[in-house]
Amino acid sequence: MFTLIENGEIYSPVKLGKKSILIANERVVALGDIDRKYVEGLGVEAEFIDASGCVVTPGIIDPHQHLLGGSGESGFASQTPEISATEIASSGITTVVGCLGADSVMKTMPGLLAKVKGLKEEGFNAYMWSGGYNIPPTSITDSVRNDVMFIDEVIGAGEVAIADQRSSGPTVQELARLVHDVYVGGMLSKKAGVTHFHVGEGVDRLSMLRELIDKHEIAPEWIYATHISRSEKLMKEAIDLAKNGSWVDIDTADGTLAECVRFYMDHTGWEEKLTVSSDASITSPANLLDQLRNCVIDEKIPLETMLPLVTSNTANVLKLPMKGTLEPGKASDLLVMTAEQLEIREVISLGRRLVKEGEVAFSEQFLKESNRKIKLEGEKSNGSSPPKRADFASERFQAAYVESFICEGK
Repeated sequence: MFTLIENGEIYSPVKLGKKSILIANERVVALGDIDRKYVEGLGVEAEFIDASGCVVTPGIIDPHQHLLGGSGESGFASQTPEISATEIASSGITTVVGCLGADSVMKTMPGLLAKVKGLKEEGFNAYMWSGGYNIPPTSITDSVRNDVMFIDEVIGAGEVAIADQRSSGPTVQELARLVHDVYVGGMLSKKAGVTHFHVGEGVDRLSMLRELIDKHEIAPEWIYATHISRSEKLMKEAIDLAKNGSWVDIDTADGTLAECVRFYMDHTGWEEKLTVSSDASITSPANLLDQLRNCVIDEKIPLETMLPLVTSNTANVLKLPMKGTLEPGKASDLLVMTAEQLEIREVISLGRRLVKEGEVAFSEQFLKESNRKIKLEGEKSNGSSPPKRADFASERFQAAYVESFICEGK
């Protein structure tokens, strides 16, 4: 199966100008001036996509999604449902990494693994972190190291909570043991082997991570800290941590991405060490694309500046060498979006068109034998962005901000 995308402005994520891109099943096979008649003459099945007036970019990589939904912090009735494949595809996400958070009791590691495997069957690139907030971490096998080594979908450990009242109060020695175990597991299995840290609002901020590096022979690149935009002090510490070689991540749950990215760059943060995630559970995975769109269209941050934060940088920290860029031999994960408004026209994951001409082009497999009709719409899904944190310092946005979602069986 060949697909030729013509007349689009290609961002690899580097801006390459107007070119065509030819994909065959799961791989990009050519990029440049491609003769359509030649493709038609190959005598094989082929599709042709006219990307005139559009940009063609790598698919978004989301390194932090609560795929099983959130347990909420207001009792059992505040739990949120699982994130659907339809929501992920319509958000332009072609690679997703699932995680658990404060709750690893009702939201289980085997359940998360099953969800990830299901997304792979639907055509996505799907992975997961082993563990959650707690230390010692919850795992599927007898250890996180073995999870990383022997379960294909597990790429590291996380999200381990520090500087947070909901953490298990780990010692630096306990964290050092975990980070070393995860690194060794990754080394032996040729995976990322990084530890993904949830950073809360506590005054300790990143002090434990600095101590890991300074006193416990932890290489900075084994550490990946998220939620770094809670305060200016935390952002400045994260910038220093990234300059030392660690990876840092800003989530889009609270609508402050443009402000945070400008702050990071204005304080000489290293762009190549920064990623952006959705942290979807209460909030929608669509926040990631919505906030990217806001940065480019409203705040005039160049698209070629923003794209690496959700494509190539993320592929680098997760050690997914086939992802994050558009070039021959790489995975055929890409988006076609209108140039003016960055509205999605096509989402292609491993060569499969998940969104076609602006409409979701697949139906989740469980719906084939179902007559259920489900409509879920968050009270904040009126098209407006969630309220912003003043100076990065207010409490995290907690109200539901879930994109409208309909499931209808056959």
